[in-house]
Parts: sequence; C-alpha cells; structure tokens
Amino acid sequence: MCPLGLQQLVLSPGDALVVVDVQNDFLPGGSLAVPRGDDVIPALNRYLAAFVRRELPIFATRDWHPPNHCSFQPYGGPWPPHCVAGSDGAAFAAALDLPASSTLITLKGTQPEKDAYSAFDGTDLDARLRGQGVARLFVGGLATDYCVLYTVKDGLKAGYTVILLQDAVRAVNVRPGDGKRAEAEMIRGGAMPIRWEMLAA
Repeated sequence: MCPLGLQQLVLSPGDALVVVDVQNDFLPGGSLAVPRGDDVIPALNRYLAAFVRRELPIFATRDWHPPNHCSFQPYGGPWPPHCVAGSDGAAFAAALDLPASSTLITLKGTQPEKDAYSAFDGTDLDARLRGQGVARLFVGGLATDYCVLYTVKDGLKAGYTVILLQDAVRAVNVRPGDGKRAEAEMIRGGAMPIRWEMLAA
C-alpha cells in the first residue's frame, strides 16, 4: 500500500529496469564488499518480477575489468582488484533473479587505462535503451555512491526520466555519509526516489 498522500507509479511501455553491478565481489565475502550489499537482492527481485510480468525491458550492468585495470591498487588505483573479467567475483549474484533469456547485459570498465563508474561511460547502453524505446529508467544496485550515482547522473544528462529505487541500493561509504550525500545529489539533479510500496506493481 502506498503511504498516505503519495501517488503510486504505474509501469508502462517506455520503462526499463537497470540493475547496476550486483556482482559477487561487491557482496559480503567479496574483494570489494559493500556493507549489507546483499540486502539489495530481495528488493531487486521484487522489481524484476514486476518488470517481467509487464514484459518490460531489463538491463543489467557489470564491471568486467582486465586484470591490470587502472582502478586496482597495484596499478595506482583506489580499490583492491575486483570483478576481473571471467572470474567468479565478476559473476552476478546467484540469488538475483535476472531472466536469463531476456536480460540485456552491459559490460563496463573494460579498458585497462580508463575507469568507468557510469553504465553509460564507454558502452552502448544509451543506444540499446533508445532502440527499445525507453524513456524512463528505474535504477537500483551497487553501489549508491559510485556506480549507481554516476549511472543516474548520466541517465539524467542523456534526457531520461530516472527513478531511484531507494530500497534497492546500498553504499560503500568510504567516508561516513557518502551514500546519503549521493542520494541527495541524485534527487537534486532530478531523480525521483521511490520504494516498493510506491509502485503499482
């Protein structure tokens, strides 16, 4: 049930779900684990089921780094090696209910010399979305203060209406409060925050 005074959103043609980087290395036990990162999975599974029921497109992004990627600490970057292409750590979380036959996957961070947090950076995601007639993006995944933030910002810049799934994101919080600051930045930029109860699914 939608909280009093809030209008529910109705899924319709032109909507797409974008699941950002729900990969093993970002989950508890992974090499770059997001605190409580696995909490996004049940929430995302509810949204996935709703999009499947409405036969709306689902996109999933994943880091797909070469082993010598510039973001890795041995090569001068800020992060431990993670999501190396083809590794178990780069695989999607097993509990994530991505429809295998219809999910459109976008690989990012594939160039050794270039870091890329946004799913739009150096990929064909924009062209694929437009090819599907998408105008409104529903975005959730990991992590709020990095790949979700930059994907949302670039989606807004590209002219999409962007819906931030607040119950389906978690932050790294390198500095305390980074996640809250990232959410505030996305909302100031034009993203609409919702939770599951606000969706007429």
